[in-house]
Order: sequence, then structure tokens, then C-alpha cells
Amino acid sequence: MEYKHPWIPITKDTEKEMLASIGKKNLEDLFSNIPEKFIVKHDLNLPDSHSEFEVSERIQELAGKNKPAFDGSVFLGAGVGLHYIPAIVPALAGRSEFLTSYTSYQAEISQGMLQTLFEYQSLLAEILQIDVVNSSMYDMSTGVAEAARMTVRVKKKRSKFLIPGTINPEHHEVIQTFTEPADIEVVKIDYDRNTGLMSLSDLESKIDNQVAGVYVENPSHLGFIETQVDDIARIVHENGALFVAGVDILSLGILRPPGDYNADIIVAEGQHLGSPASYGGPLLGIFGCINNRKLIYQLPGRLVGLTRTEEEPYEDGYVLTLSPREQHIRREKATSNICSNQALAAVTAAIYMSVLGPSGIEQIGETIALKANYAAKNLDAIDGVKAPAIGQFIWKEFVVQFEKGITANQIHEGLLEHGIQGGKILTDEFPDLGESMLFCVTEIHTQQDIDMLVQTVSDIVSKGGATK
Repeated sequence: MEYKHPWIPITKDTEKEMLASIGKKNLEDLFSNIPEKFIVKHDLNLPDSHSEFEVSERIQELAGKNKPAFDGSVFLGAGVGLHYIPAIVPALAGRSEFLTSYTSYQAEISQGMLQTLFEYQSLLAEILQIDVVNSSMYDMSTGVAEAARMTVRVKKKRSKFLIPGTINPEHHEVIQTFTEPADIEVVKIDYDRNTGLMSLSDLESKIDNQVAGVYVENPSHLGFIETQVDDIARIVHENGALFVAGVDILSLGILRPPGDYNADIIVAEGQHLGSPASYGGPLLGIFGCINNRKLIYQLPGRLVGLTRTEEEPYEDGYVLTLSPREQHIRREKATSNICSNQALAAVTAAIYMSVLGPSGIEQIGETIALKANYAAKNLDAIDGVKAPAIGQFIWKEFVVQFEKGITANQIHEGLLEHGIQGGKILTDEFPDLGESMLFCVTEIHTQQDIDMLVQTVSDIVSKGGATK
């Protein structure tokens, strides 16, 4: 009698029938295009089967070699941050109603998820002081790239997009990937090497009737706060272009929202809003715009809208209002190639924002500002160290520059030997900053954590960069 695997329903008869339907005699024929030299012809050295208990023990043993990120020893940011996640956030976001939901194509059976995403959009619109927020993008980098394409679609006779010289290099690469096929020219704007601020003179020299949009990060990738946003917005709008702003949502507890300085399009990273930094994901792209019909119709992603019955008793209903994707409309009319939205990450963000509320977000913003500035001040007191090396005002991240022949890599290796993960090394990406690192301090770092970092850096510097 033929053995039937309990979890694999295909039998030998089924296999023969499938092979016959595609004109193959056996399974090996399916792989005939693979060169002989690449085919493994010996038995794999796989371990014997183990019980669930034994597998669990082995996994715990391996996991025990990992160092926890939330013990205050990690000062790495550069786009993904370590923030405290209240226990209620994953508890609610992990409910099966959210966890197993797919795209809400059928509104009549998806009212719960649609309402939650509508609340997500509403919460962010309020925080950002912008009229419309979609639901949602992959991450901030794809958000900026989609913003570049969107500005060109709106400003049809223009094909340039200006970005700050201090932009996150990874975001720049994604922008290039998205814009090159659309024949969009991406141009960097110079910046002051001391303040980090965008050069207004360079902006004015490069903005012309071919520029569709100008992008600004505030706080910037290098941590400093761009204090010229009003002047930049004025110059951009006077030249008929669209103003795109990239922000950190948690900074808006103490900083001006982009809608307040007349941004037309906003992008942000939503990972900070309740999602863990798990090997670089999941991330969440936040994307919004002002209440302008031309902009809204070119918005990538999708919008959840609220409707109501015309007669009493009035009942609310939620529906996908705009879904400009290839599978919804003709391909040539599609405004985005984002084919999956980060629904669960968006739900998580909505829960996180609801739990914290306005006062909680303000408190986190203040706490991060105080701790980051405390760290920068004490690092700057070390002979041979400058912090912040660029910019006057910082919020969460800041550049630290090392002098006296000490390299950023020596500092990095020295910190690792003391169980500390330092900042991102910037030496190759921003050679103008010399031997430098981008440090990140959030609400999870205690004064003791920061003091330990400062003392360790001081010890390494005093030894001339020696790690032992």
C-alpha cells in the first residue's frame, strides 16, 4: 500500500497526472535546464529528527548567545529606532481580527479593519497637520521615491526633483531606482558644513521651471534640525514647485508639524510607532498631502473613506475610496507600484498613538531631546571629540567626530569589546565629516547608559584608539 504523508496530499497517481499534463515523464525533467555540475548527487548531512522539547532547548541555547537590544547598550539609529513599546500595543495588534486580515477588497466583511485604518489616517493627519494621509507605504524610502514621481505627475511639464545633500544615502538609492525609469532628474542641494542647513543660495540657483518638487528632512538624517523650513517653503512655492517634507513622527511632540510650514506632501517612517526593530523590519511608510484634488488623485497607495446612509437611522460605513493600483484600474493609469500595504504595521501605529495620546507623544519628544543633548554635551567634553559635529540643534540623533588620528572604526571596535553598539560610521558616505559616527539616543537610554558610553569613548580616545 502506498504511503501517504499526513501533510502532503499529493499521491504518486496525482504526481503522474500532473507530469503528463505538462508533457514530462518524471520530476527530474523539471530540472533538466540546470547544469549537471550544480546538481547535488550525494546525501545531505542532515541531523536526525528530534522531539519538540529537544528542538526548543536548542533554539533557546542559540538565542541565548544574542545580546538584548533594550539593555541600553545600543546607540545605532539611522532610520530605525529602538523605542519602548507598551505591552498593550502588541496585545491588541496581535488579535486574530487584525493579524489574519488581508487587503479589504470586500467592504461588507471588512468594516472593522477599514475603520481601524481610517482611525490610523485620522490620527496621523492630526499629528502632521495635513489634510490627507494614505494607508500606507512600505517604508519612508519608498515614500520619498513615490513623492518624487508624484510631483512630476502633478507638475506635468517638469522633470526635476531636488533633495538635500544630507539625505540618507539609502533613501537616495531608492529614489534613483524609482525615478530613473521615469526620466526624472534628481539633483542634490548643497549644505553648510558647520550648521548642516540647506544652502538657500544653492537652492535658488538650482530651482527653475523644470523643478517639480523639493524635498527636505526635518530632523535631518544627520540629526540636526532644519531651521529654515519657512524660507525653503517660500522659495519652492514662489517657483511653482511642490514642497515635500520628511519627518520623524515622535519629534512632533515638540517640533512644528510639516503642515504648519506649508508642506504639500509629507513622508515619514512609522516603525517608531510600536513596531520592533527586528532585523530591519517591518517598516511602515507614512504618506500624506494637502487637500488639493490634483494631489489627492495622484496619491500612491490607498485611502479609506467614511460614508453614511442618507436616511435615519444613520449608519456609518467604511470603504476603500481611492485605490490607484494596477489591479484596480488600467495599468497606464496606475499611480503606484506599491502592491501591498503595511496594514498590520499601520494598525500597530494607530494603537500606539491612541495609547500614548498627545501628552504621551509630547513627553517622549521632550525626553529624547533632553537625553540626546545630554549625551552630545558630555561626548563633546572629551578631548579629541566633537559633538554634535554638524548642526546647532539636535533632537534624537547627532554626528560625533573623532580627531587626533583616531578612526571611527577604532571607536566602533572598542565599543563592541565593551558590549556597546555605537552609532553608524559615516566616514565613507560623508567624507566631508571626517572620521565620524551617527549616534542615536532614545527614551530607553538611562543616564547610566549614556555615562557608560561617554566613559568608554573617553577611555578609547585616551589610549589613542587602542582597543586593548
